[in-house]
Amino acid sequence: MTGIAILSDGVTVAEGRVAGHDARATLVRRLQRLFPGAELVGPHPRRADGFDVVPLELVDPRDTVVVNMDVVTSPAVWRTLAATGAEPRLMNFVWWSTSQFTHPVQRASLALSCALFPTFANSRRTATEVREIVDALTVPPLAERARLDWANLGIRLDHVQPREEPAVPVVLYPAIRLSERKRPELFLDVVERVRRRTPIRVEMRLEESHLISEQAIRLSRRDWAWVGPLTATREDYYYRLARTTAFLATARDESYGLEYVEAMVAGAIGVFPDRPWSRAILPERYPYLYEDAAEAERLLLRAVTDAAACRAELDAVAGGDFVGWLRGRHDDSEFEERLAATVARWFPAA
Repeated sequence: MTGIAILSDGVTVAEGRVAGHDARATLVRRLQRLFPGAELVGPHPRRADGFDVVPLELVDPRDTVVVNMDVVTSPAVWRTLAATGAEPRLMNFVWWSTSQFTHPVQRASLALSCALFPTFANSRRTATEVREIVDALTVPPLAERARLDWANLGIRLDHVQPREEPAVPVVLYPAIRLSERKRPELFLDVVERVRRRTPIRVEMRLEESHLISEQAIRLSRRDWAWVGPLTATREDYYYRLARTTAFLATARDESYGLEYVEAMVAGAIGVFPDRPWSRAILPERYPYLYEDAAEAERLLLRAVTDAAACRAELDAVAGGDFVGWLRGRHDDSEFEERLAATVARWFPAA
């Protein structure tokens, strides 16, 4: 049987398991559940809880498929694996927005990697972007041979908890970083305007490195805001989502939008920028899409002052059950089944 090795730079192993609650660590754990016993590529060999950490030089390409989450490094990974004399079995996993690559060298490197190696994307939107980059930046003989598949990441539906409405409406910052692409200044501007008009509580859970940023410190000084670290467990995370009234999405671009789907399935009302990435995860005629800060303020104000009516409106545009519509289209079991089948098709067992 073909083995799996997961390559994802920056992932740490603590107390025998992959540590962290960011998207990278979460996805590595999902791959480990999908492929039990999968190795994790790391700088030093060690035994962990149910898996091995193995340096890339010690991975046997004859019977191991390397799933590379750091896609632009795949040509270099191939060279290391090929030094054994065997043909490397290597695939890309694109789990982030391609818009983060803005430099011509970055985009060309991404295009070449996805043309040379089979590539699995985390959503239809990401797969389309990858195909466009490959077609635009590689020669036709390479582009025509590119192998590409995709599935929406989806969420763990069994984690969702029953709703409990808070006494004061809670507005969530639906990201763990204050990067420029997320446009945190727009979020802060809108929630401050809404707070002047009605009582709300804003919650922002961030990676440690972003907790000391100027924006985080500025918001933490407000007596109506809570800024703190990521929740310790997935159970705590969904507990908080079940007590969240609404969130304001401000990202310029997303590859999928996992955090938003999780919050909406938990009952939070999502206010989104009217952009292709948000429309890709929402039903047609979704009513809470904004063009500018003034419209975002108006929609968020309505979400926190008349949440019941907003949820009824969401049900109306989704055939009577908005959460059911989300559940039917964002179940992580479909992603895992598609990924496992694709790996088996691309790399049949010897």
